Amino acid sequence: MSTTTSADAKERGDVSLLEFLDLSQLDCLNEDSAHTLKSILAQKTRNTSASYLASDADEQLILNIPFNQSVRVRSIVIHGSNPTQAPRAIKLAVNRPTLGFEDVEDAKEPEVAQILSLSQADVMEGRPVALRFVRFQAVNSLHIFVGSNHGDEDTTRIDAIDIFGVPVETTKDLSGLRKQDE
Repeated sequence: MSTTTSADAKERGDVSLLEFLDLSQLDCLNEDSAHTLKSILAQKTRNTSASYLASDADEQLILNIPFNQSVRVRSIVIHGSNPTQAPRAIKLAVNRPTLGFEDVEDAKEPEVAQILSLSQADVMEGRPVALRFVRFQAVNSLHIFVGSNHGDEDTTRIDAIDIFGVPVETTKDLSGLRKQDE
């Protein structure tokens, strides 16, 4: 797994894809009702408030992150302020209309788009983690399964998420085209 710098991302033309979130469809399984995914993504920018996402019954979470248009995802940032509650093992899936814990717990690649093991430094410093770009080309929804955290704690905590890539070009305005005379 490689980390990228924000300078690398900007050089490629990557932008934060949070502005393309469809907040009405945003969903998280096993979230604490007082500390929700919406609380850290509602501003459509990287969370800098005191809000955070926390798991409820155990350390696992499934974050369902829909976009309002197709995007190409190149890297993700998952930031946590508590080293023992920081996510460690995650699996990424794309464009799954429904996804439950039983669908991803034992899933391997290519059933899921990518499996990552985040270092404590990646999470604590909020480093962008590069993805296999080829598997994230026409993403309408990104699903992040958090399987465990660094301290084997009962609660996983995520303070901020950011997703970098580029929006997929949609159909251009064709109103300026005229039928060619034969």
